[in-house]
Amino acid sequence: METTPRANRLQIGIFGRRNVGKSSLINALTGQDVALVSEKPGTTTDPVSKAMEIPGLGPVVLVDTAGLDDEGPLGELRVQRTEKVLSRIHLAIVVTDPATLIGPFERKIIAQLKKRKLPTLLVVNKQDLASSPLPFLDGIQVLGACAKTGAGIKEIIDCLVKIAPSQIEPPAIAGDLISKGEHVLLVMPQGKAAPKGRLILPQVQTIRDLLDHRGIVTSVQPEELEDALKLFKKPPALVIVDSQVFSKAAQVLPPTVPLTSFSILFARFKGDLPQLVAGIEAVKSLKPGDKVLIAEGCTHHSLDDDIGRVKIPRLLEEKAGGKLVFQWSSGSGFPQDLDAKLVVFCGSCMLGRTEVLSRLNQAKESGLAAVNYGVLLAYFSGILERAIEPFGLKV
Repeated sequence: METTPRANRLQIGIFGRRNVGKSSLINALTGQDVALVSEKPGTTTDPVSKAMEIPGLGPVVLVDTAGLDDEGPLGELRVQRTEKVLSRIHLAIVVTDPATLIGPFERKIIAQLKKRKLPTLLVVNKQDLASSPLPFLDGIQVLGACAKTGAGIKEIIDCLVKIAPSQIEPPAIAGDLISKGEHVLLVMPQGKAAPKGRLILPQVQTIRDLLDHRGIVTSVQPEELEDALKLFKKPPALVIVDSQVFSKAAQVLPPTVPLTSFSILFARFKGDLPQLVAGIEAVKSLKPGDKVLIAEGCTHHSLDDDIGRVKIPRLLEEKAGGKLVFQWSSGSGFPQDLDAKLVVFCGSCMLGRTEVLSRLNQAKESGLAAVNYGVLLAYFSGILERAIEPFGLKV
């Protein structure tokens, strides 16, 4: 339960008006007091995510949200944050009570969920106070429950198991690019940006994926790449590098050896690689004064030569021939109103596929081109065509 990354967990959003018992329902589903419960309406003011395990569903993230009927200027902001949760969940529970059943707030959120084609369950909580039958909703299961006593909780879990997406991530990161017993070489610099004493998540996930596909995996730092190649009787079937050492690896590796990066692998694994490759056309036409949004999937301390804050802006301005107007977003703070010529995404190792695809779709609907770190750095290194060749793509 503790070791499954959040990005790989089933994300379940809990929606409803204030004081209908959303937090109580979360506690009943998990069998623990993980959400603060109070008789005072509006106790939950912002989306709160809790990684848990539910029998039959396995590792999940339950997202408790603010009331859909929150009021005032702050209330409107809370509702907006609640609606942003829709971009990263895989299924939803809409909670109501016998007094209101289905009102305007429930109808609005259900319409949004249907538009996104998200599996949805309507739970009428506080059934011990009910005097009328459960409502009927076309295409949505409706169940009654009493979170306070635990009545109906088993039926809710059984229903969630039935409607949950069977697969929330693509089946392979890199394992489908090799055959059983083939050798893959990973080039992984461990400098100041690398976490002390451990590997970053994309490296760990890639290694596990290759081992699951019965690949033979060797890992080196860039300085040992040439020596490592001398140890092998034949060239590797695939070399995967950190995007920032593309140029060095390309100089050392024979042109016949397939080469790509972790960031490009994850662009395919979690997003839309062809869309990100197509975004290079917008990079080619950048001019001074154009706006660029750099969207980072996590928050971190910026280093002296930070890739998203320093290196990529420098490369883009050199390409544009002058100053560009940059803005940054991090974590869940992806802006709703996009005003830029280009969006540059990170590797998105801390985001789920649903959220990445939602952001890419938002960029497409807004008429914005999109690239990610790996695609962009491969282009600036002059080897984009080689880096996407393993996936059957061309520039």
